[in-house]
Amino acid sequence: MPQLVVIVGATGTGKSELSLRLASELAREGRTAEIVNADAMQLYRGMDIGTAKLALSDRRGIAHHMLDVLHATEEASVADYQENARAHIEAIEARGATPILVGGSGLYVSSVIQDFRFPGTDPVIRERLEAELIRVGPGMLHTRLRQLDEGAATAIGAHNGRRLVRALEVIEMTGQPFGSGLPENADPWRDATILALRAPRDELVARLDARVDSMWADGILDEAGALRSTGLGVTAARAIGYAQALAQLDGLLTRAEAIDQTASLTRRYARRQVSWFRRYGSAHWLDYDDPARHSTALSLVMGEN
Repeated sequence: MPQLVVIVGATGTGKSELSLRLASELAREGRTAEIVNADAMQLYRGMDIGTAKLALSDRRGIAHHMLDVLHATEEASVADYQENARAHIEAIEARGATPILVGGSGLYVSSVIQDFRFPGTDPVIRERLEAELIRVGPGMLHTRLRQLDEGAATAIGAHNGRRLVRALEVIEMTGQPFGSGLPENADPWRDATILALRAPRDELVARLDARVDSMWADGILDEAGALRSTGLGVTAARAIGYAQALAQLDGLLTRAEAIDQTASLTRRYARRQVSWFRRYGSAHWLDYDDPARHSTALSLVMGEN
């Protein structure tokens, strides 16, 4: 059975480019590869500029899955993602191809590669907490979660309203700490070759700041406005970049303020990504600008199958 390949790393480290190059190199070795997205915001149709989603014309003819599967009014569910992503991986394997899971959303990646079953949901508790999120914002929920489970509050952060609601829901349902949402030492779901991209902090910050500037130059204001015209759910409306673009459109932030706020939040998110992926003890870390990173990745994948 073709072995699962996983490519992770902070925003701006070149995960998409590595995945395309690796898939192309595998094709030259006579092995078809298909890519499965593990970026939570790239699940949404129409959220392209702010998520650095590859255009169809840039995918080099390589099949991609779990992109553009949700309307912006829908709320992404990690449990649903786990089920659907694993189904795609199993289908890719059944075709005799190599699945490459690619993304920077740590919880989404871990939900696939770790053998974990999510607790159920209580619609009454969920509805109450979601209403509270809209009424008081994520900061208040984060404060409450910190009192109940400081580790979970630190892992989730103060701005991810959807995950804060989920953590509080599970705690209320089970009476147990939520933790990070996944067990620390879960068994793997599949044997996998994990490739993790890294960049020095100062270089990564410069790349992230440049990416945010490009988002505004490329038209994120128009994209955010078009999304709002067709409806936005809580998660999409609060996404980094889109929330600030909408605030600029509403006159609540200047262009400079929107860009600065987006850049600050992106840097903070990247720090959390790095912290999350350091948990993967079996990961092979590659420097984002190492000229040999593509050949090293191919050797690791070919050598471990």
